[in-house]
Amino acid sequence: QVQLVESGGGLVQAGGSLRLSCAASGRTFSSYAMGWFRQAPGKEREFIGAITRSGGSTYYADSVKGRFTISRDNAKNTVYLQMNSLAPEDTAVYYCAVDPTLHTLVVFTTDKDTTVEVWGQGTLVTVSS
Repeated sequence: QVQLVESGGGLVQAGGSLRLSCAASGRTFSSYAMGWFRQAPGKEREFIGAITRSGGSTYYADSVKGRFTISRDNAKNTVYLQMNSLAPEDTAVYYCAVDPTLHTLVVFTTDKDTTVEVWGQGTLVTVSS
């Protein structure tokens, strides 16, 4: 079973940048598509973006397209989320997740309906105005 640990969260001013990391245990990291999600206070978890096993393709939610970039380093078992032009509405706990199938990550709607099983513990990002 893959285990995930996010890091890199913190407090940043509006307009600033942060890079989150998600380190995975296990030797089969490159067998999984990776996704990033977030949950703002009082809201449900939402899909932000995902990356294919090889890192060759990425997909983003409209709310972050053009500002956030996902990348991965399979040699380091790590996936990254570069966040630029941050705004107060980006304040949330950010989670990474894995799934053998990219589609499962991309079609995420709610925790209740998803089949994604492996999540990190989350890292808090707070954007001040």
